[in-house]
Amino acid sequence: MSENEIFAAFRTHERWIAEAMKEARLAADKGEVPVGAIIVRDGQVIGRGHNQVESLRDPTAHAEILAIGAAGGHGESWRLEDTTLYVTLEPCTMCCGAILLARIASVVFGASDPRAGAVVSTGRLLDGNPYLRQVEVVGGISAGDCGAILSDFFQSRRD
Repeated sequence: MSENEIFAAFRTHERWIAEAMKEARLAADKGEVPVGAIIVRDGQVIGRGHNQVESLRDPTAHAEILAIGAAGGHGESWRLEDTTLYVTLEPCTMCCGAILLARIASVVFGASDPRAGAVVSTGRLLDGNPYLRQVEVVGGISAGDCGAILSDFFQSRRD
C-alpha cells in the first residue's frame, strides 16, 4: 500500500468515526454511556446504533449490537461480510461475538477500553477465533475525541 493510499484510508476512517460520534452524542443526550457505531457497505451507512442500555433496560443494547441488528435487516441477508463497523470505543466481549457471528469484515474503533475492550486491550477475540474468519482491525482513529466524550460524560456523573 502506498503512502497516498494509507493517507486516504486514514481520512476515510476519520470521516466514518466522526459519523459514529454523532451516534455517541445521541447516547450522551439520553444519559447513556456515549458510544456510537455505524456499519458501512460500499460507502453507505446501512446500520446505526448508540448505547441504549439504560433507556431500554437491556444489558445487550450496546451501540455495536444495535447497529448490527439494523444493518442485518438492511439487505437481502443478515451476513455482513462486505462491511466495516466503525465504533467510538473498542468493542467488548459480547460485541466481538456479534461481530464474528455477523461476519463483519473489518472493525475500526476510536478509543481503547483498558477495562473491557476485547479487541486489543484485555483480549484479542477477533484474532484466531473459532469461526476462522479474518477480521481486519484498525484502532485509535480519532481516539482523543472518542475518549474525551467518555471522560466528559463520566466526569459530569461524578460532579
